[in-house]
Amino acid sequence: MGDTNYVGSVVKILEKPVQTVISEKIIRTDFRVQLAQVRNVQIAHLTFWGNLARDIMNTYQVNDYIMVEGYLSLPNKTNNKLAKRQLKKAQITVLKVYSI
Repeated sequence: MGDTNYVGSVVKILEKPVQTVISEKIIRTDFRVQLAQVRNVQIAHLTFWGNLARDIMNTYQVNDYIMVEGYLSLPNKTNNKLAKRQLKKAQITVLKVYSI
């Protein structure tokens, strides 16, 4: 189980969004971003749902900066190759997006 917090941040889109259809009417879009205000390079994964997911695909491109608000989670994942080390990657489920 991961911890969750509400977060707002400016991010730079690193890759083309990938859209997945969960059922006939539920759409999910995922892609990686770089947090803009962090000195060291920090990568996060963004997840969008529903109409927001469809709008993201049509509006933004790679290297665009956007401001996002949503829930940050750090899910624990075990990597079997690295002697069962606990790996964490930042994942943000986005609720609001603002153009910059």
